[in-house]
Amino acid sequence: MQSDFDFFRQWYPLSPIEDINPKCPTTVVILGLRLVIWKPKSSKAYQVFLDQCPHRLAPLSEGRIDEKTGNLMCSYHGWQFDSQGVCTYIPQAEDPEIITRNQKNFCAVTFPVRQQNDLLWVWPDARSAEQAATTPLPLSPQVDASKGFVWDSFVRDLEYDWQTLVENVADPSHVPFAHHKVQGIREQGVPIPINIEKSTVNLIEAVIERSSGRTTIIFEPPCRLEYAISVGSGKQLGIVTYCIPVSPGRSRIVAQFPINFAKTIYSLLPRWLEHIIIRNPLLDGDMILLHQQERFFQQKKLVESWKTAYKLPTSADRLVIEFRNWFEKYCNGDLPWNEVGINFLQNSNINDSRTVLLDRYKQHTQHCSSCRGALRLIQRLQVVLLAYSAITISGVAILPDPLRVKLGLTLIITALLSLAAYTWLKFWLVPKFYFVDYVHAQK
Repeated sequence: MQSDFDFFRQWYPLSPIEDINPKCPTTVVILGLRLVIWKPKSSKAYQVFLDQCPHRLAPLSEGRIDEKTGNLMCSYHGWQFDSQGVCTYIPQAEDPEIITRNQKNFCAVTFPVRQQNDLLWVWPDARSAEQAATTPLPLSPQVDASKGFVWDSFVRDLEYDWQTLVENVADPSHVPFAHHKVQGIREQGVPIPINIEKSTVNLIEAVIERSSGRTTIIFEPPCRLEYAISVGSGKQLGIVTYCIPVSPGRSRIVAQFPINFAKTIYSLLPRWLEHIIIRNPLLDGDMILLHQQERFFQQKKLVESWKTAYKLPTSADRLVIEFRNWFEKYCNGDLPWNEVGINFLQNSNINDSRTVLLDRYKQHTQHCSSCRGALRLIQRLQVVLLAYSAITISGVAILPDPLRVKLGLTLIITALLSLAAYTWLKFWLVPKFYFVDYVHAQK
């Protein structure tokens, strides 16, 4: 059955621009398509190609930016492509005119891209560039410096499907329980009077009216799902999430957190520290819950509808119900994996490896320039601290007696402090870039 909603003819953010390495091609997956992000040497704009060289389909993400031409070079046979995907050089060509005569056939597949609101956007349908040019980006009105907002951006890959991600973000009632002491506490679990204000193929709008203020929730399919939270006296904070379908059972969240008061928070708190003590723990909190819930849901769907598989009796469930109705009505309850050659057979096997499901390095650190940079500095500092401790203790042992009596105690104390700092970095701070187990029973 033909879907009324085209997932490919939409704009999606791939990554915060500050997290992309301009000197090295980067691979990213969206809707089952492997893409490569790269930036020509003399350009300020990133390009996004299909991650396949037209020659023998080798991954262009394993290529390099040529120092002389600034073009993208395939590392398999050296073919080069300019910013438009045009093949400019084939080292093995006996006749250079072969490139000119076969220019269209030798091109890399390129996708429309834009850079706005600190994000790199892609339109994952190479055949509809004209439509992309006239389609606005799904931007948040809260991510706007002219309105007095400041914000931070965050990205993480997730071990559950796009529809599970949307459903989860659309459900504020889970927050005090799944994110206890990270964002709320269990005792704050109360009724949430969600009312659906509008629902069309292109927009779902809901509101929560409380004495403390009004919260507006917008879902602009397929990816923008944001909260605008009024806290009184014109103060507002937002949670802007972009839910990206990656592959069956996997998704990516690109999030921005705008605020128009207490603006110094982002300048005082290093971005990497915010990520390891706030953003990553938040997503750790429901990663295992959602991974398993999704598998149970897939099993249920084989024999019954979501309407009976789920029990949704409260007003807090209304936005989840509205999303499920939207997904069923306009998308037939499925993502278009078959359009990219993925024969999706529902996998209901649960991955019990907590180190895989909560792998912060693979899911976030390697994608985040701030966290990568901080981790490198911390690892270098560890080497310095350990070397200082070893050299100092050894040095004290060979000092002449008068100097040992005069300086020995002070040097030994500094060496021990250095060793203590090394131990703290190794066993407390560094693991937060890699893996931190999240056990709800212990929270």
